[in-house]
Parts: sequence; C-alpha cells; structure tokens
Amino acid sequence: MAAQREWFEKDYYKVLGVVSTATDKEITRAYRKLAKQYHPDANPGSEERFKEISAAYDVLGDADKRKEYDEVRKHGPVPGGFGGMPGGGTFRMEDMGNLGDLFGGLFGNRGRTTTTRGPQRGADMEAALHLSFSDAVHGVTTSVNVPEDVRCSNCKGTGAAPGTSTHTCPRCGGSGTLNDDQGLFSLSTVCPDCVGRGTLFDTPCPVCKGSGTERKVRAVKVRIPAGVEDGQRIRVKGRGAPGQGMAPPGDLFVVVHVGKHPIFGRNGRNLTLTTPITFPEAALGTTITVPTLESKVTLKVPAGTASGTVLRVRGRGVPAGSGRNGAKPGDLMVRLEVMVPTELTDEQRAAVESLAAVTDEAPRVAVEG
Repeated sequence: MAAQREWFEKDYYKVLGVVSTATDKEITRAYRKLAKQYHPDANPGSEERFKEISAAYDVLGDADKRKEYDEVRKHGPVPGGFGGMPGGGTFRMEDMGNLGDLFGGLFGNRGRTTTTRGPQRGADMEAALHLSFSDAVHGVTTSVNVPEDVRCSNCKGTGAAPGTSTHTCPRCGGSGTLNDDQGLFSLSTVCPDCVGRGTLFDTPCPVCKGSGTERKVRAVKVRIPAGVEDGQRIRVKGRGAPGQGMAPPGDLFVVVHVGKHPIFGRNGRNLTLTTPITFPEAALGTTITVPTLESKVTLKVPAGTASGTVLRVRGRGVPAGSGRNGAKPGDLMVRLEVMVPTELTDEQRAAVESLAAVTDEAPRVAVEG
C-alpha cells in the first residue's frame, strides 16, 4: 500500500486523543466516544471534525495500515516538500508516487532515479446505512448503494463522441505524462492537456462530457452484526474503489445510523425503560409487568420504593449475537417513576389527609441558596 500524503501531515493519534502505544481497544473506545460526540446528526456543523476522526480511525483501526503508518511517521512529518534538491528543483508531495520507490532510489541506487507510479490500490469508500432500532439490536443482512465513477459506456472511456476521430496529444507525444529533469530525479507528472489519456478529441462524448467516466450506483451486500451501535463503522473488505492494473480494490466502510425506539433507550448493550407506578404501589409494594424485546416479564416492586429506583432484568438487553467471542447479552434496566396525581376526588383527598394526619413529620434538609 502506498503511503498517503496525509500520513505525513497529520498525527492521527493526536486526532483520537490517544498515545502512540495505545491498544486496539483503547483506540476503538476513543473513536466511538468522539464519533458520537461529533456526529453531524447530534452536533450540526461538525462534519469536518467527524471526517477527520473517521480518517484517523480508518488507519489506526486497521492493524496493517497502522503498522505502515507508524513506519512512515518515523521519518517525521513532511512540511510541504523537499527544497533545495540537486539541480535546483523542488520535490513536491503530489509528484512523489510510491515512497518505496523514492527511498529505494535514494539509498539503494547510486545513479539517477526516475520515480514511477506502479499499480495503485483502490481508494477506500464510505456509505451511510440507516437501520431501525430492532435491526441494529438483532443484526441484519442488507445492501447499501454505493455511487462510483466507472468507464463511460457510450465512449468506452475515450472521452470522444462515438464515430468521431481522436489524435495524439502533441504535448506529451501520446504518453500521457510529462518528464521534468531535476538532476538527481526525473519526475513524471500527468499531462494537463490530455489529462493522462495521451489523445485529444474534437467532439466530446455527450454522456460523460469528455471525462471518460460516468456515475453509476452499485448495490453492495453487507452483514450487520447484532448489537451494532449508532455511528459505528462496518468494514467490508475489497468492496471499495477498484485498483489500477492488478492492484487490489479498496475497502468499503459502512457508517450505521440507528433509529430511535418508541419505548426503549440504549446504553451500550443494556436497554433502558421507564415505567410509572402509583404512590400506593410504591409505598405498599406490588408486582408490575413490563415489556422486553421478545416478551413481557413480571417484576416485584418492594414496599417503600423511591421514585427513580432502577430494577435490573438480567439477559433481556441487547442480544450477544454470533461470533462475538463469548460476549454476553445485556440487561434491561427498568426505572420506576412514582406518579403524583394532579387532581384528586373527594374520596382520594380524604384518604390522603387521613394518611397525612398519622404520618410523622418528614425530615427536612436545608438547601443553601
């Protein structure tokens, strides 16, 4: 994999707020916290920060990419180019091509070196997937639509209108590249006249407007594991943009957006639920029936239960799913809320007044103003 320019310019560890020796779990934990905080749905205007966080995790969350990133960073950040090179030229990052070719030429060859761009791995792509609360909890196999640029079906990628003639680009002589002699280096850049095609045409293709590519949408099948969280990124290997030549394609990262449930909330693998009880039920104790994802369960409410008390129903939260390395299902956390009536009948008021008459005065706690 060729190193990216951003690898020199950005400290991804600093972006995620972790040290360079952080474990994979620490990196994932930091990413999820920041992704939730800066997700555009929850924090409008934070799109750029969210993209920066996602880009950092794309590298540090992948063992192979992280290893290569750490190797590249040992050489230190490149502040915009290498100045003062033999021959009086300036070496630019966009002219670099593959770093392995560059450093191999510097230290492995004595003579002049020409940097060339070999087959390039396809770019990683990202797609959004909106799931219902139930699908996110139980897992689902679905598909996402991924827009991409493909060879124009009308002109077969030439950029010229079918039936019209093309001619060799006079500037590059049909090679599609321009060579710039910089003494020690001979740098190749894409010809600006033919944009690397090597040919020019008089009549552009009416479909692609001369670009040689058109936008298509392909459906990619993706399996979403049970218990996926809002903002989580699912990696689908090899379903990104195609590579050049024989190089492998990039990966597709599916960003999951989970919808709300009408009664359940969620905290990690635990589900949360608030249910009302009356004052007599709280004071005397009772049994209540509450829903879960599958069925209903009966809970015992102890006498003297205060408002805000949370009862735990073990194993009735988010299912563990398959292939989660022994993960256990979450719990259902039921919060009891004691309801105080706003209106009383005459009979109810008499009963409450009778209770008040035989109740000792409640202790008061002074609150400093």
